[in-house]
Amino acid sequence: MGNSPANVEARHRLSSSMELQNEVNFVFIRWIWGGSDPRYVSDIDVNWDSLMKVIEKLGEQNHYQGIGLLNFNRSEINHWKQLLPDVTHIDLQLDYADRNVTWESLYPEWIDEEQETEVPVCPSLPKLDVPRKRLDLIAVKLPCRNEWNWSRDVARLHLQVAAANLAASAKGFYPVHLLFITNRFPMPNLFTCKELVLREGNVWLYKPDLNVLREKLQLPVGSCELALPHREKEPFYSGNLRREAYATILHSAHVYVCGAIAAAQSIRLSGSNRDLVILVDESISVYHRSGLEAAGWKIRTIQRIRNPKAEKDAYNEWNYSKFRLWQLTEYDKIIFIDADLLILRNIDFLFGMPEISATGNNATLFNSGVMVIEPSNCTFQLLMEHINEIESYNGGDQGYLNEIFTWWHVFLST
Repeated sequence: MGNSPANVEARHRLSSSMELQNEVNFVFIRWIWGGSDPRYVSDIDVNWDSLMKVIEKLGEQNHYQGIGLLNFNRSEINHWKQLLPDVTHIDLQLDYADRNVTWESLYPEWIDEEQETEVPVCPSLPKLDVPRKRLDLIAVKLPCRNEWNWSRDVARLHLQVAAANLAASAKGFYPVHLLFITNRFPMPNLFTCKELVLREGNVWLYKPDLNVLREKLQLPVGSCELALPHREKEPFYSGNLRREAYATILHSAHVYVCGAIAAAQSIRLSGSNRDLVILVDESISVYHRSGLEAAGWKIRTIQRIRNPKAEKDAYNEWNYSKFRLWQLTEYDKIIFIDADLLILRNIDFLFGMPEISATGNNATLFNSGVMVIEPSNCTFQLLMEHINEIESYNGGDQGYLNEIFTWWHVFLST
């Protein structure tokens, strides 16, 4: 944006943001008691300096026609109008989710996979009305409680899915940016780190691939419905077999080598010709590696990742090594299977599923023994950044991944 008169004026307005803070706080309190659902209320302070830095990244705003503002209070909306006076600002109104919509109802302990008695249906989450005005930027202020389960907040999920649906409704060929005000990362498999344009403090700016976003939004909002048809009758061809692979991992012990060899044979017997990739550490001998290669595995040697919360020599000391799967960036999709599993029928159709797709483990949690992932170095960095902060419910990789990827999709367990 440079040092144009308009930009200097905008920065002057930012310098007076502290003078507006008392007004913001006053209106915010009045907003809470004015009938707003407390589940959706966000007490995060908007850092207008950080916000302006992010807005500058968008380039010239004279091409912008509209900005949608979701979950901001009246004073904050006025502040937006002062920052960008030449753009139409639309105060987006979202109906709240029913009180009986809980995370447990979105991810129930059991659904009828056979669909013999009923077809499972997810609770509905209201959508935003699509404005007539074109929106180039959709800004959302997310609630963020400090509780340990902040990532399983229905209101937080609802606001992100609603914003994504609104972005995906764009009819033209123009880009739509999504901006979130949040102290915690947005859902990483709906808004991927590869699509993150810039982060400044608690301001996150994304430029999503709208076609990919539309495909994701066709999926159920939780595990309350199957994300796949009950029966897959035709072989699945994605059009780029070289960018898809089955993968497993062996570290710290050779006792699962025979299991991995049997797993490779079962994949080939199922009719799949995707690559087979196995991650191994230095503890796996040359002798055992030769057996794995003979079975069809392509071997990748890795450095183990220690679980910082595990005791020395415990069974889970090195199981965060599984995060190395996200570094297999020569592939777009990976179906991970534990080394002691056998594939009894062709499951290549799972390559058509997004990250994270898995079988259920217990109610809201998925089983990381079989899952679909999308390798990305920045996702790997996300996983590494929080290993000292996030508590795994079972002390292992499964518990940790369930805290990162709380929005996941279920496929048939058999």
